[in-house]
Formats: sequence, structure tokens, C-alpha cells
Amino acid sequence: MPVVTVAPNNDLLEKLKSNLMEVRARGGELFVFADPESGIKPSDGVTVIEMPRSVTYVQSPVVYTIPLQLLAYHVAILRGTDVDQPRNLAKSVTVE
Repeated sequence: MPVVTVAPNNDLLEKLKSNLMEVRARGGELFVFADPESGIKPSDGVTVIEMPRSVTYVQSPVVYTIPLQLLAYHVAILRGTDVDQPRNLAKSVTVE
């Protein structure tokens, strides 16, 4: 099972690392968008995508969201879905 996670270097990093170890112990394949100073290293079943250095607490939501949206876009294209017309959009939009 592939698991995509975001690992900024903040207060919750150690807890995140223990959760990632649990995922690996259960056979999950990790794709980690990590801060270069987080200490997370690539290994068997762990792919680390290094994010830019010196990202502030305020900047990190934007910096980490952009690659995740690009990942979602490219996975949708590979699956053959129409990214310009999401399937459930009609249920959530009220037309007057």
C-alpha cells in the first residue's frame, strides 16, 4: 500500500517518524515529502522527496501543498480520469 506523507521539520516530527516506522513494519511503501533537516533517509520502501531548505512555519503549507497537488494531478492523468470534470462535482454545486 503506497502512503504519501509530508514531513516538515517541526514539533511533531518525532511522532511522525514513529508512525512512519509503523507503516513500514506493516509493509507500506512510503513516499515522504521531507525537510532536508528532518533526518529521514531513503531506504528500501522509502522514497524521500526533499523539499526546499529554510521554509518558515508560515510558508510551509503552500510549499508542501503544491507538490501534493501536482502528484494528484499526474496520478489522475495516469488513471485516465478527466481532471477538468471531477466526477462528484455536480453533487456539491448548486445550480440556480
